[in-house]
This record gives sequence, structure tokens and C-alpha cells, in this order.
Amino acid sequence: MTLTTENILLVGSILLFLSLIAGKTSYRFGVPVLLLFISIGMLAGSDGLGGIYFDNPKTAQFIGIVALNFILFSGGLDTDWRSVKPVLGQGITLSTLGVMLTAGFLGVFVWAVTDFSIYEGLLLGSIVSSTDSAAVFSILRSKNLALKGNLRPTLELESGSNDPMAYILTIVFTGIVVNQEASLLSIFPMLLQQLLLGGILGLVIGKLGSIVINRIELVYEGLYIVLVIAIMFFSFSATNFIGGNGFLAGYISAVFLGNQELIHKKSILKSFDSFAWLMQIILFLTLGLLVFPKQIIPFAGIGLVISMVLIFVARPLSVFISLIPFKIQKRSRWFISWVGLRGAVPIVLATYPLIYGAEKAHAIFNIVFFISITSVLIQGTTLSVVAKWLGLTLPENLKPRTQTDLELNDSIKSKLREVVIPATSSVVGKQIVQIGLPKTSLIAIIKREDNYITPHGATVLNANDKLYLLAENNDSENEVLTSLDIPLHKSED
Repeated sequence: MTLTTENILLVGSILLFLSLIAGKTSYRFGVPVLLLFISIGMLAGSDGLGGIYFDNPKTAQFIGIVALNFILFSGGLDTDWRSVKPVLGQGITLSTLGVMLTAGFLGVFVWAVTDFSIYEGLLLGSIVSSTDSAAVFSILRSKNLALKGNLRPTLELESGSNDPMAYILTIVFTGIVVNQEASLLSIFPMLLQQLLLGGILGLVIGKLGSIVINRIELVYEGLYIVLVIAIMFFSFSATNFIGGNGFLAGYISAVFLGNQELIHKKSILKSFDSFAWLMQIILFLTLGLLVFPKQIIPFAGIGLVISMVLIFVARPLSVFISLIPFKIQKRSRWFISWVGLRGAVPIVLATYPLIYGAEKAHAIFNIVFFISITSVLIQGTTLSVVAKWLGLTLPENLKPRTQTDLELNDSIKSKLREVVIPATSSVVGKQIVQIGLPKTSLIAIIKREDNYITPHGATVLNANDKLYLLAENNDSENEVLTSLDIPLHKSED
């Protein structure tokens, strides 16, 4: 079957439904859901039961870029700055130096044991050098691992921020392989430009985005989701347009937005979580369709060897060297080494040599695909086992709640209180989004004169408004009163 305009929605909806059913089943058997998504794509492909012929790397790359924007942006929105700040140094070191070391170690090994040139080996190493944010985010969350210390924010920061480095290295070495006259020295100015512009523009667009979201006053709540999507794509495309790294800019702008008080923030977070899952499914299905299993089989042997070297040698070496300046327990270093999941990102990056016509592009693509599958299968299925074996897990009831957890908090409230906003309160004339209410509480309803108002972030508080407050406990109740600038003895029962 060839995909056409007439049947693409029918086929797509069937594959989405099958993926959701497979994902539901995977939790029971401990199989990473991403592996099932890509397997369904392969089964639906021309070498599988579906017989769908799809051999268009450019289309697959476009779908991959769109999907990665949503996945990285969703991960950025979920990133709690207060959790990330203590591990910022080690996270950035892993996502820059760690990626380069992984690419170098693996590239030299590939050059030594295959007929690849040194630059072709480094290109392959670059493509698989970063941990996959989609794989890490989904597996950590689906397994609901409660990890000790700062392990979780370190892993999420690394996986969310290391794709730009892998992207830059891939583009540089693709250029060198295709154009033999290119110089390796060209990597340094390009690297500096991409990282600096990506970081600066990410912060600027994030700041401007938060101002626009809170001040634009759109009529319908759903339009705020559309607005954030526009900000996401603008941060990526505008940064790419002027020579920066769009993925980095998108991730940083999302981290900034995720740590601000935004109107309809709960709806935004929930929507982007759904978008991220949808894009993961579409991405893995597309890459599964792009692959021809018959072409992978001849590369299974060398692919397995390279994958084992990446998992057990290159990744641990790069992690241990990168973390030398930081005081981190050895067992934590081993676990970080093990969470070196390769998923869809390397396969998307492997389409660049295909599109630019590199000599060994098909061999690289098939090897990378095999590496991604084995990484998710081996490492993804054993994360919780390895964490427990290393003594790095916490009981579920001791798992710390992030700001996103609190933002999406739907727990039972035990405290109901009525308070009146005095004319002297500093919150009079301010929007609810501006007053910094604790995440564990909410304003259920506002009585203004003889009218009742269902509040949202843009609602402006007036003097003598009666607020009906819901809180989890006495502490959060008192925090609400403090944020409303209401002395405790003046509150009303």
C-alpha cells in the first residue's frame, strides 16, 4: 500500500489506536512503550504485514523536527528550575563535554573496526552521542521512579539540553564527509555561535512570551494553547534563521515559561503533555515506516557490537570524565551512565547524511536504527532494576513533588476558608496570576457584591471581594493568606 491523501488519515488513525492499545499492554509486561510504537510502524511498513511503502527521508525529517519541538518544549515546561538549579553545572557539562566525548570515543572505535573513515566514524558517533529526551522523559515517568538526591533533575536536564550539541556535531561531520575540503576547525566557531544564540534567544523569547501570554487577554481559553504553540515554533525557527540552535532556544524558552505564573497554566501543561505523547507516537511510527527490516539484518552484527561499546564503554567513560569536577557518588555516576537511552533523536539525525548524499549514509542509518532499538530494549527495561540494585530509589510516598506536580495537583482539599480582601491589601487591582498563590491551594469562587465569579488567572481582585479558598492543610492555608496580604487575625471563618 502506498500512502495517499485519501488513505493517510484512515491508516494514521488505525496505527494511533493500535499504538495506544500496545502502550497500555506494555505497562503490564515492562516493555518500553516507545519500542512498541516503532515496532508497529515497522510491521505496517513495506517489509511487514501492512505493506505500506514509505521511503522519504525529507518527510520523515520534517515530521521528526516538528515532533521534537513539541517533545522538548513539553519537557522544558515540566522542568522545575528550583530542582535544576543545584545541578545546572553537571547537567550542562554532561550535555556538552559528555556528548563530545561520547562521539569521540565511539567514532574512533568505529573507525578502528570497520571500513569507515575517521570522519564517517565520528559522524556515526555524533548521531548517537546524545541521550534521547523523549525516551528518558517517557520511561522515567511511566515507571514512576522515585530517585534519591538530584538524580532525576540531572537526567532530565541532560536529556533535554544535549540534543543541540549532537545536532551541531552531526551537521558539521556530515559537511566534512560530503565535502572533503571542509576543515575540522570549522566546528568551533559554529558550535559557539549555535550555543550562544540559542541560549540568549531562548531566554529573550521566553521572557517576551510570558508577557504576551499574561497581557494579551484572549477571549477563549483554548486560544492560549495555540499562542504557546506559536511561541514554541517561533523560538525554534527564528533562532535557526539567524544561525542559532533552535532546539536549544525552544527548550530554554519552555523552561523559562514553565517556571513563571501564567494565565491558564494548568491547561497549557496538560495540553502539551498530550501533544508530547501524540508526537512521540507519530515520530516513532514514521521512523518505523521509514525503516526496511530486511536492510537492517546485514548490519545486526556490527550494530550490536557498536551498541555494546556505546552502552558499556563510551557512555560510562564520558560520564565519569565529565563529572570529575563534581562531588557525586560513584553509584550515582553509574546510574547516570546507564540512563544513556538512544531513541528517536539519533534516527532523525541519521536522515541528514541520507539527504545530503553521504557515501555510507544507508549503512549509518541502519546501524543507528539498530543501536536505538537495542538501547531502549536493554537500558529502558532495566532502569528500575538498576536503580534498586544501586540503592538509589525512594519509597513512593517520599517522592518529592516538583512545581509541575503541584501545578497539576488535584489532591483532596481539607481546608475551606472565606476571606475578604481589605481595601489596604497590596493585591487589590492585581490579577490572580500576579499574586503568587501556593500551588497546593486554589480560589474556588469569588463573591463580589451580589454576584459570584468563577476565577481564573486573569481575574482582577477588588477591595471587599469575598474569596472562598480551598487548601490542603493549615500551612498552605496560611501561605494563601500571606500571598493575599491578609493578616491571619483578620480572616473570616
